[in-house]
Amino acid sequence: MSMPDKSATDIPISDASESETPQSNRASSFKEGIFDSLPITIGYIPISFAFGLSAIKLEFTPIEAIFFSCVIYAGASQFVITALLSAGMSLWISALTVMAMDIRHILYGPALRHRIKQTLSEKKTVIWAFGLTDEVFAAATTKLIKDQRSWSENWMVAIAICSWLSWVLGTVAGAILGNGYLSSYPAIEAAMTFMLPALFLSFLLASFKKQNSYCVTAALLGALMGITFFSIPVAILAGIISGCSAALLQTKNAQLNTSATHGK
Repeated sequence: MSMPDKSATDIPISDASESETPQSNRASSFKEGIFDSLPITIGYIPISFAFGLSAIKLEFTPIEAIFFSCVIYAGASQFVITALLSAGMSLWISALTVMAMDIRHILYGPALRHRIKQTLSEKKTVIWAFGLTDEVFAAATTKLIKDQRSWSENWMVAIAICSWLSWVLGTVAGAILGNGYLSSYPAIEAAMTFMLPALFLSFLLASFKKQNSYCVTAALLGALMGITFFSIPVAILAGIISGCSAALLQTKNAQLNTSATHGK
């Protein structure tokens, strides 16, 4: 007599549920956050180094350059505000220009909070909210989308702190070496001076995709009109307003086209 085959229905329910339960339920640790921050820190150091050099070239002191990175911590906006201040612009105009450039950061916190299901610690939230740059926001969003349960504030704090420290340390190195130490190495100094325009050029070229070309063109035209008839701060504000307006119009047209297509 042949033995009956053991079918799937013979497997105990508890065993089946354990085999189907994902193993990535635990929250990510602070140590894992340090490891996950490495791509961001590696990218931040050369850019902040270039900022330190740029600030020194614009006749800011190393302490002032480091202060900008510690307090403002705004990437491209730091290059802009040092350039505006060195050109004789008032502090208020420079500050308002930088605020207009970084107004998108107001949306980062609510966007993350909408996805976070856990109860947040006020002290930890203050830390990682300060360090919520574009790259940190992208890392946190990816983590939340991939696995809500693996996101944790300890992981988020580690990402934010390590990113901020790498930016400050890069600025310290650039400010110190730019304060006369690179004069004996003109090739290195010239290469670092070229790196910043090349970086922004790469960002500009990357934005020229089919869906973004309309917005980028509008921003460039607005900035060109502003610098032609007014001043650099007006050009920056005009470029931001023109680009955002073009993006809103493009989104509105896309929604109207979608509605018209579904209505047929």
